[in-house]
Amino acid sequence: MSAPSVQVLIVGAGPTGLAAALFLTRLGIAVRIVDEATGPTTTSKALAVNPRSLELLEPTGVTARIRQEGQRIDTIRVAHEGRTTATFRPHWDRIAPGRPMTILPQARTEALLAEALADLGVRPEYGAGLTGLTQTADSVTAGLSTGETVSADLLLGADGAHSETRHALDLDFPGDASDEPWHLMDVAIEGAPLDEARIEFQRAGPLITLPFSGGVFRIIGFGADLLPRLPAGWKAGPILWQSDFKVSHRMVPTMAVGRVALAGDAAHIHSPIGGRGMNLGIEDAYVFAACTVDALNGDLSRIADYARVRHAVDAAWVNTSRGLTGFVASQSLPVRTLKRIAPSVAATIPGFIDQALKRGMGLDHPTAVR
Repeated sequence: MSAPSVQVLIVGAGPTGLAAALFLTRLGIAVRIVDEATGPTTTSKALAVNPRSLELLEPTGVTARIRQEGQRIDTIRVAHEGRTTATFRPHWDRIAPGRPMTILPQARTEALLAEALADLGVRPEYGAGLTGLTQTADSVTAGLSTGETVSADLLLGADGAHSETRHALDLDFPGDASDEPWHLMDVAIEGAPLDEARIEFQRAGPLITLPFSGGVFRIIGFGADLLPRLPAGWKAGPILWQSDFKVSHRMVPTMAVGRVALAGDAAHIHSPIGGRGMNLGIEDAYVFAACTVDALNGDLSRIADYARVRHAVDAAWVNTSRGLTGFVASQSLPVRTLKRIAPSVAATIPGFIDQALKRGMGLDHPTAVR
């Protein structure tokens, strides 16, 4: 069974695919977005929506909704075995006026993207996974698990870490993976500041807490049970969601082959430290949409430009994340000593936190592709 041609077929209806569909549709480009899942995600997964993503999404109306529902972060506290070693209060008015880092469960971010997309007449098609693709100099032909065959000018694979699009392109996904699992849990906590992210270095392992609205916190760590290691005075309620994962750092050798491009976790994965995963995917989506306009007007080299520019940005963060994760996870004596001393030293350096946040929040590079 064949379907009419579309300009762009998007495989994957997570935040990257939804953002790409939204950006493209607003540019007047006809899209279809499909996903092998039976419906949208219902779990919190990624939480941080950073200032760069808020900037890119602002014209769509989604940013206002995210800020309305989400919890802004006004303080970053670093502690060592229960004792505060540094307190950073980001100057969001200088770093990203009107766009503070905001915590919102991924399920809600996706829902807001999908609602904005539906307002433009486009809805994700669930239960339709990619089964294979071929391409010529003029088009891409994709097979779907529904039995349908779709012809498109371009295809964007935003179908996650186990991307069928990446497999269909026969691309490697080189990198490394940790041996020790990290634990995630969402839990209501009484007595904890609602606008503060906390990073605590403990002998049992690192412990990171992030608040989202309603007094619920995401706890990230490894080592012994996490809840007994919370700061004194914090009272944990029932666990609302939990999961374990092993950190991987991987990057595809190229983010596009001909008329097929990759974005988000299909192209790069890394640890959650820094909160860039979903945000890198939204950046990918924005740049892909901008380049697609030119590609559909006859300049297919713009897809190669997308791949070149985004590979440089994404690979740099994968490497940065690898280093940060190794530092946070290390239990060697020299690193434990550095964890105790370095935050307080950094707090005394003028402008340090602003520059570090610009790097971490994706504000250290332009989104335009030349």
